[in-house]
Amino acid sequence: MAPAPEAPAGATPASDALAAGPDGRPRCFWAVVGAPEYVAYHDAEWGRPVVTDDGLFERLTLEAFQSGLSWLTILRKRENFRAAFAGFDVAAVAGFGETDCRRLMADAGIVRNRLKVDAALANARAALPVIEEHGSLAALLWRFRPEAHEAPRAQADYVSKSPESAAMAKELKRRGFRFVGPTTAYSTMQAAGIVNDHAEGCCVRGAVETEQREAAARFV
Repeated sequence: MAPAPEAPAGATPASDALAAGPDGRPRCFWAVVGAPEYVAYHDAEWGRPVVTDDGLFERLTLEAFQSGLSWLTILRKRENFRAAFAGFDVAAVAGFGETDCRRLMADAGIVRNRLKVDAALANARAALPVIEEHGSLAALLWRFRPEAHEAPRAQADYVSKSPESAAMAKELKRRGFRFVGPTTAYSTMQAAGIVNDHAEGCCVRGAVETEQREAAARFV
């Protein structure tokens, strides 16, 4: 299937799931009605497939830290998180010890929550046997991509979890991961392109759909 054609600038959004961006093109409503940083994140990253272990570990970690906070808080601290967590290198973070925990808890540039910090380190350690068994963390996580996923057509169509995200969370918890309930798992699936939740008519949905199919083909 070819990417959907872009709507002309100035076109009236077809549903409440869409809003016209600064260039007049329709985007998912949340990218337009929120802070300016959201537009770039929406267009260039959200839903774009992530197939590297470090990239997926980053998404899992940031979504867990976001729990109870706004995503904007995390987005604005993202570079600080990357510096604090060794670029989200799985092996490096798996080797963090108590000295690193104290350093992280003293770092005002990130979210200083001991439960979440401990979870990030535990998740890096839990990822290592997954990588050894499956060849990559991606091979496990992409296994939970739904066979069919309807594009949201209205704000009411967006969900916070799914049967697949519940199954992912259950499997990750079985393997020793922490702070990965069905909602955090679903947010990770959205962010990493395991599901394409760009609304029907969004100017980037077609391109994301094509990229997602190509990424999923690696894990068949």
